[in-house]
Amino acid sequence: MPMRIALAAGVTCCLGVGAVAVSGPGDRAEAEREPVAEALADRAATDERASRSLDRAVSPTPARPTPSAKPSPSATRAAAKKPARPARPARPRPVAGLTQVQMDNAKVIVDVGVREKMPRRALVVAMATAMQESNLYNLANDWVPESLDLPNQGSGADHDSVGLFQQRPSSGWGTVAELMRPSYAAAAFYRALREIPGWPEMSVAGAAQAVQVSAFPDAYAQHEERATTIVAALT
Repeated sequence: MPMRIALAAGVTCCLGVGAVAVSGPGDRAEAEREPVAEALADRAATDERASRSLDRAVSPTPARPTPSAKPSPSATRAAAKKPARPARPARPRPVAGLTQVQMDNAKVIVDVGVREKMPRRALVVAMATAMQESNLYNLANDWVPESLDLPNQGSGADHDSVGLFQQRPSSGWGTVAELMRPSYAAAAFYRALREIPGWPEMSVAGAAQAVQVSAFPDAYAQHEERATTIVAALT
């Protein structure tokens, strides 16, 4: 009998061990993971419902202040470097009893002389010459119909002489159209004066006569003083 009890007890112990083996560490870990998995699944379902909900509350995004417009440094520099448009030069104020038209023509004579790099004395010679020949008016010629069709300030009738210096197309000074342009006529006079040997040592009247070969060589002298005043005012 005692031996049977011991056997039974032994069997019981073995069964106990078997039971313990069934519920070992692996089973406990599995049992612990199940509640965690369920919690994660519940949270995922909650997040998914929230992300797809059209009724979710959306906190408004604060508006960013709009920066005030500022010119770029390059644009500012470009504006600063942009040159101002030069003012239109005023017409020269008449002197020495001239009209405005005469003074305008006198300015052309001086401007051309400066451009041709002629000395001031040459400007005075040219001014006195134009004062004697045309009274500083750009004259056409009644005997030259072409000149009457061009811009002019009156007309004369001395052979075929035209323009400020009464230069003759037939003498090779230029065409009628060229000589009726004050700037061309002045340039032609200065070129001829430059070719006169020793003209700077001549009197104003002598230099003018050397170029013009006029029938009245002494007539230019009477304009020297006023011519000097006009040139001084324009230079």
